[in-house]
Amino acid sequence: MEAKGPLIITNKDEMRLWSRAMRAQGNTIGLVPTMGCLHDGHLALIRQAHAHTHLTVVSIYVNPGQFAVSEDFSTYPSDIRGDIDKLRVVIPGGVDVVFNPHNLYDYGGEGEERESERVGGGGSAVSCVEERGAGHETWVRVEGLEKGLCGKSRPIFFRGVATVVAKLFNIVEPDVAFFGKKDYQQWRIIQRMVRDLDFCVKVIGSELVREDDGLAMSSRNVLLSPEDRKKALSINRSLSEAKSAAVKGQVDCRELKNLVIQAIHEAGGRVDYAEIVDQENLEAVEEIKGAVVFCVAAWFGKVRLIDNMEINV
Repeated sequence: MEAKGPLIITNKDEMRLWSRAMRAQGNTIGLVPTMGCLHDGHLALIRQAHAHTHLTVVSIYVNPGQFAVSEDFSTYPSDIRGDIDKLRVVIPGGVDVVFNPHNLYDYGGEGEERESERVGGGGSAVSCVEERGAGHETWVRVEGLEKGLCGKSRPIFFRGVATVVAKLFNIVEPDVAFFGKKDYQQWRIIQRMVRDLDFCVKVIGSELVREDDGLAMSSRNVLLSPEDRKKALSINRSLSEAKSAAVKGQVDCRELKNLVIQAIHEAGGRVDYAEIVDQENLEAVEEIKGAVVFCVAAWFGKVRLIDNMEINV
């Protein structure tokens, strides 16, 4: 007997009505926000949501608001049919709704009609965020936490992330939301946004999930050539070596960063950044004296990967 799939909702108002009806019955709702092309890292978040709440909503939406013009929005991997198939078997009854809107930045009414045409099919996400006049112009910024790490090379990225997550919180109205620690800066930014703006949502960070060979799970991994994928393993290997050195007493951050940068360069990668920062405020440290996280972003071929490793000395 084929497993029953989740309810698929594409309309914002329908999503909100479903959530309110379920909560009126005494249910708690967990939200796992994703951009699709689901992998085991996402499925781990869903299992965690299933353990914490009565009902689970998975949003699948490639958010145009976080991509600069020169970035890979148009080529970001998408497989909505494959995603739905995965969600049928992740956990029996573990995913109740897939929220798959077409365009969260379309306020003219026509976007809501087009959403029903897209569900389960192809098509690329669209955006009117750059339009003048009626276009989207309200943004959420977490000004301090967004400045470093990915924020240096992607200056509009976290503006788009915080805004779309705020929109999802207002539409889905979850009790708990789940984010992977692979996107460490993103997780901390959402936590701070929730605190500062008094969202009634508990934000839980799930441990980073890796492939069998150590590569951090990411939807972008499918874009790597076999050769670049092997080279990209240098990120996890060098981070592990740096963590081991720190545990043994090497606390000078410059030397630890050089170790990782050199390893990635020797493997053929290009380092965007390699920083050791405080786990809470994400400010760079020169010497490890407590709980830090070593964050890395690097290019292999045309694919930008991020990874991190918590170090608690």
